[in-house]
Amino acid sequence: MELRTLRYFVAVAEELHFGRAAARLHMSQPPLSRAIKQLEADVGAVLMVRSAAGVTLTASGVALLEEARALLAQAERARARVAGTATITVGLLADSADPDATRLADAYRRQHPGVEVRVRDTDLTDPTCGLRAGLVDVALTRGPFDETGLTVHRLREDPVGAVLRADDPLARRDHLELADLAGRRWFRFPDGTDPVWQSYWHGGEPREGPVVRAVQECLQAVLWNGTVGLMPLGHRPPGDLTVVPLAGLAPNPVVVAWTDASPLVRSFVRLATAAYQTTGGRRTS
Repeated sequence: MELRTLRYFVAVAEELHFGRAAARLHMSQPPLSRAIKQLEADVGAVLMVRSAAGVTLTASGVALLEEARALLAQAERARARVAGTATITVGLLADSADPDATRLADAYRRQHPGVEVRVRDTDLTDPTCGLRAGLVDVALTRGPFDETGLTVHRLREDPVGAVLRADDPLARRDHLELADLAGRRWFRFPDGTDPVWQSYWHGGEPREGPVVRAVQECLQAVLWNGTVGLMPLGHRPPGDLTVVPLAGLAPNPVVVAWTDASPLVRSFVRLATAAYQTTGGRRTS
């Protein structure tokens, strides 16, 4: 398997659409389709099912996607080492713009002007941002999640509320209890998502409702379906939605996590700790 073909496969697997993947790769669709068919022949398995609606990964495709991402990340790190460029890959959970993260980025750039920082934006289905798969060197994310094999340092705690339509009867309350949301449909994460992470954001209960992977999908699930879910109070949803403080739930931690404490990672953790201390460790709005 060539690295180029793996890049093609990852693009199609992430876009779940040959047309969008071809546009992302700046190529036409026919050679992309041929490359994927050749890859399937090479590995001896069907990797994706094509339909008018798009693409669905098979079990073999899901397995190869994880391996392909790890191989491409490793190849990129090797290229950087050979070229003599110091790099660090940072995984970010795609939940919002965070002024503390901006302060950290400024500090890291001042401290390491010659280091190339690569950022990998991750959806809500992987709170470790690819750390376990070797896709990133360090993750700036939210907990709680399974910390096995990881080093995790807490940076800040954010109170959490229930996100509701503004016309929901519960939206007029000054606070809510989890019991107030009993019997409601929730937006929820896909099966297989880290169980510790899933339990926290589902309020400790199994939930029924639309499956989401990104913040915008959470918000749209509430807007279109009237579902409910949890969100840090510091987030400001669109005007048609509101976040009501939730009593009885532990604040949500913002954390930095890593596996290999290289000098660049140690510096990142130190600067992150300093950047987030300016908020006093807890954000209330």
